[in-house]
Amino acid sequence: MKPEPRRNEIISWEEVDKLIDHLIPQFKREFTAMVLITRGGIIPGGLLAEAMDITHILTAAVDFPAQMQSQQSAAFMAWPEFIQFPADDKLRGRPTLIVDDVWGSGRTITAVKNRVSAAGGFPETCVLHFNPYRNLFGNVRPDYYAAITDAFITYPWEVDRGTDQVLLGEV
Repeated sequence: MKPEPRRNEIISWEEVDKLIDHLIPQFKREFTAMVLITRGGIIPGGLLAEAMDITHILTAAVDFPAQMQSQQSAAFMAWPEFIQFPADDKLRGRPTLIVDDVWGSGRTITAVKNRVSAAGGFPETCVLHFNPYRNLFGNVRPDYYAAITDAFITYPWEVDRGTDQVLLGEV
């Protein structure tokens, strides 16, 4: 049986604004820190930080070993490599919002949440899109999300912007 083709969806800046507006009233606590997961969480996290007046903004870069077709299930069980992560003292005692663009499998944001918790922070997770069909964590889901999807999402900051796509204005 041939797998169904994956549905793709391109999101506009206007739609991103609506997703951010949908998230803000959901927050149940005041956050004193934010961890943005690179690269996907940088722009939505920046928009949320500005709207919520959060100035203690940190980043986390996480990598998982490359997946080989024959060892795909083993690769999903691999430990993450934290390429960059805030020092424990920057997180300890702080209600911390962890932001990414999408919760697909949930591996990256869950790894970051666990590490923030181990550092003594009080983490909650936030994404623009939650894909429950790819989630590896059963009934666990993001604490906050703006939309549910089964599509592969392309955000406006991911659109190809090669030199042939830029219009140069007259000087």
